Amino acid sequence: MPELLEVKDLKTQFFTRDGVVKAVDGVSFQLAAGETLGIVGESGCGKSVTALSLMRLIPQPPGKIVAGSIVFDGQDILKMDDDDVRAIRGNNIAMIFQDPMTSLNPVLTISRQIAEALELHLKMDRAEAKKRTIELLELVNIPSAKKRADDYPHQFSGGMRQRVMIAMALSCNPKLILADEPTTALDVTIQAQILDLLKNLAREFRTAFILITHDLGVVAGMTQRIHVMYGGQIVEKADTGELFANPKMPYTWGLLRSIPRLDEARKAKLLPIEGLPPDLIAPPPGCRFEPRCQYRHEICSQQVPELKHIPNSKPDHEARCFGTQEGGWLVNTDWRHDVGSLEQLEAIKAEIADLPLEAKRAEASGDTPPPPSV
Repeated sequence: MPELLEVKDLKTQFFTRDGVVKAVDGVSFQLAAGETLGIVGESGCGKSVTALSLMRLIPQPPGKIVAGSIVFDGQDILKMDDDDVRAIRGNNIAMIFQDPMTSLNPVLTISRQIAEALELHLKMDRAEAKKRTIELLELVNIPSAKKRADDYPHQFSGGMRQRVMIAMALSCNPKLILADEPTTALDVTIQAQILDLLKNLAREFRTAFILITHDLGVVAGMTQRIHVMYGGQIVEKADTGELFANPKMPYTWGLLRSIPRLDEARKAKLLPIEGLPPDLIAPPPGCRFEPRCQYRHEICSQQVPELKHIPNSKPDHEARCFGTQEGGWLVNTDWRHDVGSLEQLEAIKAEIADLPLEAKRAEASGDTPPPPSV
């Protein structure tokens, strides 16, 4: 399949009084037309900032994309002027935001908000746009769509508001949709309905999807490939089936161990990942997962591991771990059973317990550091 999106060495930073936050630090990936990609990781790992960077929605100040390229459909979005980006945003690239209540305008009707994009990008008149809006609401299974099109966002439930956001994203038949935690605030029944709706729409319209979530269970049946993010970097990438069957990054092992499994004993305990995500103002000098990793060696704190192909895995399976790369001490580790030394785990817990819950904040005085020129 032809490449629709190619991101190379993307770096997005926020310039605060406390220092420069390296929110996205050297992210690279490709996405083919019609493909579905999952980006998974804990809160604060850079998933949403990556998506906002693709749309060029990073607030300036304090944020700035300081390096890299985002080539969409043959054009580098970072080199476009604002008018050209606005022509693409909502038309060729659409986004389903995390919280529809804060993303929808509370003083405009649903039909007006959806019709606005149709009038702007597809040059429809008001009557045509209203008719298409009702069709879109019916497409995402809004009951009594013709009647409810003139309701306001507060008159819809959380699940219905999320369906409205999906209808808005689909309104101009985009080539790419970014779904940022589209089911976070929903109960499990509505969550399943929304995911099933997204899956069917992706199949029907051949739209490329990037699904951003902290839940590996969500991407399991939704995506063709998964990229795992940690500390502003991609730490593992593989086909969805390969990642679940043969994960090669200790952080991914931790995410998988924290999911309840039907094939485990009923009283089996979940194993949480001890500690906190890294401070992205002053990240660890070596592997960013090293302070929390039970398999760490001395090299992990001294050198930054590259994202490389892993032995005993598919050709496109890459991970950022010295232990699982060629010649590493974890090459033959079975993550399902080789949990590691219990003494080592207890030592890590004790070490982490002594750390402050958050980095000490700098004095509130002083000017914000200027962003570097690029």
